[in-house]
Amino acid sequence: MADQTTSSNEQATDSQCSPGPSGKATLLAGGAFVLLVGLLIGASLWLFAGLTALAAVIVNRFLANLWTRCVVAKRLGGDVEVRQGDQISVGIELHNTSRIPVLWLLAEDVLPPRAILFTPPALEVQGERVQIFMLWPNQKRVIEYKIKCNRRGHYQIGPMVLETGDVMGLFRRFSLGAEPSYVTVLPKIVPLDAYDIASRRPMGEIRMRDNLFEDPTRLRGIRRWQTGDPMRRVHWAATARTGILHSKVYEPSSIAGATVILDMHVDSNPIRHEPVRGDLAVMAAAGIARALHEVSQPVGLVSNGRDAADRIQTQGWVGDYRVRDQAKRQAADAVENDRMRPINLSADRGPGQLQEIRSTLARLERSDALTLPELLIEVEGQLSRETTLLFIVPEATEDDLAAIIGLARQGAAVAVIINTLEVDQYLDLAGPLIAMRIPTYHLTDEQSIRGICQQVNLTAIT
Repeated sequence: MADQTTSSNEQATDSQCSPGPSGKATLLAGGAFVLLVGLLIGASLWLFAGLTALAAVIVNRFLANLWTRCVVAKRLGGDVEVRQGDQISVGIELHNTSRIPVLWLLAEDVLPPRAILFTPPALEVQGERVQIFMLWPNQKRVIEYKIKCNRRGHYQIGPMVLETGDVMGLFRRFSLGAEPSYVTVLPKIVPLDAYDIASRRPMGEIRMRDNLFEDPTRLRGIRRWQTGDPMRRVHWAATARTGILHSKVYEPSSIAGATVILDMHVDSNPIRHEPVRGDLAVMAAAGIARALHEVSQPVGLVSNGRDAADRIQTQGWVGDYRVRDQAKRQAADAVENDRMRPINLSADRGPGQLQEIRSTLARLERSDALTLPELLIEVEGQLSRETTLLFIVPEATEDDLAAIIGLARQGAAVAVIINTLEVDQYLDLAGPLIAMRIPTYHLTDEQSIRGICQQVNLTAIT
């Protein structure tokens, strides 16, 4: 697909740069007119000047077209996936395939505007990605620069746009030099001190401190029979040996798995808080996924955000790159999103599941498609009720809170992490949830992620 796109752009450039039948006819008509005027009035000097100017135009146009076609660019390396804070090298090789020198060539490797806006930028460029130079016949030149990945995301590097023209400035030509590559920056993982959120599943792999549920597969000991003990708990061997009724005592256990539901709607994530609050929510989700993976518990991810890779695939980078500004606009993000498909990774175990969740979180962007209640309606039948439904919300409307409380009333184990810096806003949002005995946690900054799932009101999810 990329080869076809590049070929179509090159053909369009050639057709734009090469003089067609109408252009040749215009040049011949102009030359004949100058020659006729010079012969009629006997002005040999004017005739010479006119022919010289005409020859200069023809030669300059020929050189501009030739230099555009003869420069071939190739990107060194391909798509990469790195961690936040890593540094990558970008290289593009330019080759002059003609037998005459290219007197000037401007090469620019385009980066998306959102990647270089903030301080520090998401992609910090070290070196020159815009250069102008001369290429001798059959000469190769490599443009190299480095990028430090300061923030998670999925970024398009390129395409490279080439600009050249004649020495007199009469003609300017643009062409697509090299197709883009893509960099996925994985979110930073903050290790959790503890994860104490348990689901409603009565039998699992995690021993609990409080007697929420007793696991009949885990015998802790025996004690004297008490009034109210069911007969199926009687330890008949001990009863026969002592002649006194004894009952079995079981260990409480549960499963600590979670399905993280991350709200990335634009109304809940206002632009004034971005990218700080959005990245903080992603880091919290990644830390929870890592903590559950370390204890071999299932973890899933559901979000109403959009996948940057999906956006790039649908929008593409096909455009008219004979104008550099057009290439820059094409590399920018689209404001509207017309894709309504939510992100839904079912709860599962294993390193493959963790890596898929990290990669998905890295590419996650805000979306204006599904609100939180609409998301829950869309995926309600696919949510694992054996895991805790762990919401991460920055702001919540009455409809959002009603949807969360509705799941709790249906019997699901629900916990909510409120991603806000202001204590008053946290209290306003947490009030209705606490009234319904739903555990709530306050996510303020990166340091608070370590203990975000540590202090748990376990009696609230019985």
